[in-house]
Amino acid sequence: MIWCILIVGILLPQSLAHPGFFTSIGQMTDLIHTEKDLVTSLKDYIKAEEDKLEQIKKWAEKLDRLTSTATKDPEGFVGHPVNAFKLMKRLNTEWSELENLVLKDMSDGFISNLTIQRQYFPNDEDQVGAAKALLRLQDTYNLDTDTISKGNLPGVKHKSFLTAEDCFELGKVAYTEADYYHTELWMEQALRQLDEGEVSTIDKVSVLDYLSYAVYQQGDLDKALLLTKKLLELDPEHQRANGNLKYFEYIMAKEKDVNKSASDDQSDQKTTPKKKGIAVDYLPERQKYEMLCRGEGIKMTPRRQKKLFCRYHDGNRNPKFILAPAKQEDEWDKPRIIRFHDIISDAEIEIVKDLAKPRLRRATISNPITGDLETVHYRISKSAWLSGYENPVVSRINMRIQDLTGLDVSTAEELQVANYGVGGQYEPHFDFARKDEPDAFKELGTGNRIATWLFYMSDVSAGGATVFPEVGASVWPKKGTAVFWYNLFASGEGDYSTRHAACPVLVGNKWVSNKWLHERGQEFRRPCTLSELE
Repeated sequence: MIWCILIVGILLPQSLAHPGFFTSIGQMTDLIHTEKDLVTSLKDYIKAEEDKLEQIKKWAEKLDRLTSTATKDPEGFVGHPVNAFKLMKRLNTEWSELENLVLKDMSDGFISNLTIQRQYFPNDEDQVGAAKALLRLQDTYNLDTDTISKGNLPGVKHKSFLTAEDCFELGKVAYTEADYYHTELWMEQALRQLDEGEVSTIDKVSVLDYLSYAVYQQGDLDKALLLTKKLLELDPEHQRANGNLKYFEYIMAKEKDVNKSASDDQSDQKTTPKKKGIAVDYLPERQKYEMLCRGEGIKMTPRRQKKLFCRYHDGNRNPKFILAPAKQEDEWDKPRIIRFHDIISDAEIEIVKDLAKPRLRRATISNPITGDLETVHYRISKSAWLSGYENPVVSRINMRIQDLTGLDVSTAEELQVANYGVGGQYEPHFDFARKDEPDAFKELGTGNRIATWLFYMSDVSAGGATVFPEVGASVWPKKGTAVFWYNLFASGEGDYSTRHAACPVLVGNKWVSNKWLHERGQEFRRPCTLSELE
């Protein structure tokens, strides 16, 4: 049926695919300097064009005065031999020089700089990735489109607004993902801003075209018909809208006939399909995870809270910490999550970040089936690995972890440094390998990941918590602190309550570094027990 063909006729934008800027705020800051350099180059070009036009203007004003005088008495003017010579000279030489000046391209410097800088520009994947991040933040933190559009986010230093065109682009990104729920929300926001009189490069017809289809896909036929009629009021010749109108009317008439022929009970139950809303999620604990990210998690009972303490920790009489013990705080009881305060200095943090920045690459996960490393949409960050032998600061940090945990770091993985991108996150996951992943760390030959040490190397204005959905724990980033927990029971069995996630960064720049400690070398430091869950 031709109507069905017309209804899906909206073209989808193409996108490129390679690891992008959007996965690391730290690397995105380089783009600010790139754009600043381009603006300086553009201003130089404008100045050159203005100087050129000023020269042409002076030439024109001079000749205007001269020709005004000459045309009053042409014979008398050229009768003067000097005037005659200068007329020949102007027409033969000077006008050619003016022609060359007019034709001179002043944009060479700017275009050359732009061409050089373009190789460092974000691409389609970056733009789409940043758009998806906004949609993710919208869902995770229960933000409405108007709040995001007006830039009313918590902890913002530099308020920014979305134009109707920006909202339209967000809606189109959702559309390409067949995410009609968000398509509707953002197209409606674009339409509202246009109705309020915002001047834009997009028109209401384009917005209504996407909006009516998104609404139809969610089962709201009445609203889709209403929006299509509104579109046709603005553009009566719109081919797709005319086809859609006939199709919608046909479907509604067909439903009406079915309702009439059905029994009263059946007709009472017959209703327009409800909106689908957000698509069915692959993540079973999505709701709990997002609640924890918003700080709406399970509150620990007073009885359990009384068992949590702050203390000074000397690393079991370690000489380095006897006179200056570490400050330790219990964040959670089961699993036991401990935070160490003031455990890494600002100077050490800057050195670690400087070492990591040139090496940052899109963070990967190990495919549980193939064992291959691959990028995934649920881990938005870039990471780098630092060895202890390459810098004394890294070596010192590694030894500090060993001294405070009592675990051998010689079999641990290298220090991983991560910087999160726009809406950066890592959805719920386990650090240890489960029984169905027997070969996860086979190449390392050091056994499973017995424990995790996580440094927070920046404060985060909003969002970015580390949450444990299984138990309802939320640990918030605080610069200079670190958290530690065991992934395995002393028996070697995995502790499934340690399933955790890094919440999307709503506002700010999140830097962390972590150390995964392995089983080998811990035989006498953390002896195995006979009980499976101890």
